[in-house]
Amino acid sequence: MAMATVLSRAQLGMDAPLVRVEIDLAPGLPRFTVVGLAEAAVKESRDRVRAAIVNSNLAMPDGRVTVNLSPADLPKEGGRYDLPIALGILLASGQLPADSLRDCEFYGEISLGGEVQGMHGALLAALAATRQNHSFVIPRSNASEAALVSGCKFAVVSNLLEVVAHATGTKPLEFTFGSAPPLIQTQECDLREVRGQEFAKRALEIAAAGAHSLLFVGPPGTGKSMLAQRLPGLLPPLSEDEALEVAAVRNAAGVPINVSHWRVRPFRAPHHTASAVALVGGGAKPRPGEITLAHHGVLFLDELPEYERRVLEVLREPLETGVITISRAASQAEFPASFQFIGAMNPCPCGYLGDISAKCHCTFEQVRRYRNRLSGPLIDRLDLHVEVVRVPVEAMRADSAQLECSSDVARRVVHVREAQLTRQGCVNARLRNRDIERFCRPTTKARQLLDRASTKLGFSARAYHRILKVARTIADLAGAAQIDTAQISEAMSLRKLDRSESP
Repeated sequence: MAMATVLSRAQLGMDAPLVRVEIDLAPGLPRFTVVGLAEAAVKESRDRVRAAIVNSNLAMPDGRVTVNLSPADLPKEGGRYDLPIALGILLASGQLPADSLRDCEFYGEISLGGEVQGMHGALLAALAATRQNHSFVIPRSNASEAALVSGCKFAVVSNLLEVVAHATGTKPLEFTFGSAPPLIQTQECDLREVRGQEFAKRALEIAAAGAHSLLFVGPPGTGKSMLAQRLPGLLPPLSEDEALEVAAVRNAAGVPINVSHWRVRPFRAPHHTASAVALVGGGAKPRPGEITLAHHGVLFLDELPEYERRVLEVLREPLETGVITISRAASQAEFPASFQFIGAMNPCPCGYLGDISAKCHCTFEQVRRYRNRLSGPLIDRLDLHVEVVRVPVEAMRADSAQLECSSDVARRVVHVREAQLTRQGCVNARLRNRDIERFCRPTTKARQLLDRASTKLGFSARAYHRILKVARTIADLAGAAQIDTAQISEAMSLRKLDRSESP
């Protein structure tokens, strides 16, 4: 047999397309060629594979060895093709039975001594192989990633000889099936730790119930960051499919997967010095950024005006669509970015504008420039703008045991979200414009109130619709079937920056 084919997979963004590793042995002067849009690390596999085969007391065939990685127009990178290339050579040279590795995929880098080493993107490969009902063999160091995929059939190996023993029937590999880990209840930050701030807590509950974006505005030390950090504890746990998506994103980004936080929504809080590429992803070979790592979770940007304006402007599209497309000359990748945004900012450069406990020394022009760091279109895309005031001293001494804890609020949030999914198939924040008329229809008086306010305050069409969606969430929390004036009034009161006058 002069030819052989072994299945493997590449990594392209969030996808793991199938790659056919084709081996051809021909007579002639010794030559080892790798073709199929392979980068340098893949082409260097010829030296690793040759040494691994010889050092495993197997025979490296003489003559011309041609390795074709099909499809040829798909970029190939990394050392994951070492194991399938070595097995293909052994198959083509007759050292392994012809059909011994059929319908099984192989991934892994090989050391010069034949040890099979770990690779990046193992979870993505496991997901793709399971969808095609393929079993696969993976390095032992990647076993924990593959085990997260329910129903996948896989075996782990430590060296090349273990696969050879399996193919020859000497010692078959033990294939196991993956199963998702159980839900682990974790509560690191509790809402009862925040003293006072009942208005801000109410806004946080509304944001959690409808998956609305939220911006806290207030002086330093009023609890804006504490409130933001407690939002994940109010959200429902991830479903198994969502948890796999979150794990796949981390896998694609090369970030370790923490099994102890399985089904816990991610919370990302990048520093304000982060670049636009760090936030949305990119690079010569597109990689996920912070907004994708916050997929199905929370993205928190503290000190919002301190971010570069061009960095903040890249949030506009993913806030609306829930996806981000990274385009480069050689490739294009689409990453999920369905995150819940929460931001925090001071009212002025010194932070004390309007604070009764301290005097602001900022001029009108300084305040104007500071607020103009956030563009109108970005502010318009945020559902809630909430003022966080200084907490009185007596409230700071309140007994936390008497305050409402995160689990109590979370139960209400779960109930409301289930009602939303039953009614419309999505949370209120994800309602499209054509669905708002159907599911967010206010009473006549409520509509008149909103119309008058819109005319007086100059709401944009986007802000008008977002107020309706927030009012729908407030009505859901109250168990009301229709939106009334009380819900519209509260929704408008939660958009501070729409009604702010000049500083």
